[in-house]
Amino acid sequence: MADERKQKHLELIQGVINRLSTNSFLLKGWSVILVSALFVLSAADGQAAFVFLASIPVIVFWGLDGFFLWQEQLYRKLYDHVRQINDSDIDFSMDTEPFENEDRSPTWAKAIFSKTLIPFHGVLILAVIVVAGVTIASQG
Repeated sequence: MADERKQKHLELIQGVINRLSTNSFLLKGWSVILVSALFVLSAADGQAAFVFLASIPVIVFWGLDGFFLWQEQLYRKLYDHVRQINDSDIDFSMDTEPFENEDRSPTWAKAIFSKTLIPFHGVLILAVIVVAGVTIASQG
């Protein structure tokens, strides 16, 4: 019975981790779609303002993606903690706050500038800069 409790708790935590990962994936898709749509509007109307407007969702989605990654890292710490505790200590807590203040604990800033997010969102920001430059150069 106690082993079932630990297994259920681990399944609950894994479910949250999966949802966070799915949200991150969907967010990346929306980011690309919005930036592409704003690029199309910029090209169609010759308006550089649409290109600059594309930087807003890129930055916002980068921050949100970092938040999801940060939360996922905290839940992975909770999963590891639950995996190691005694079966009698299972309380089904989903609180990750105790892991936020540990040494080498994940932070939102570390997640935003992680090796997995910088290439994706950095490329989008670079694309916005390049398209803005080309748009401005073609108008001038």
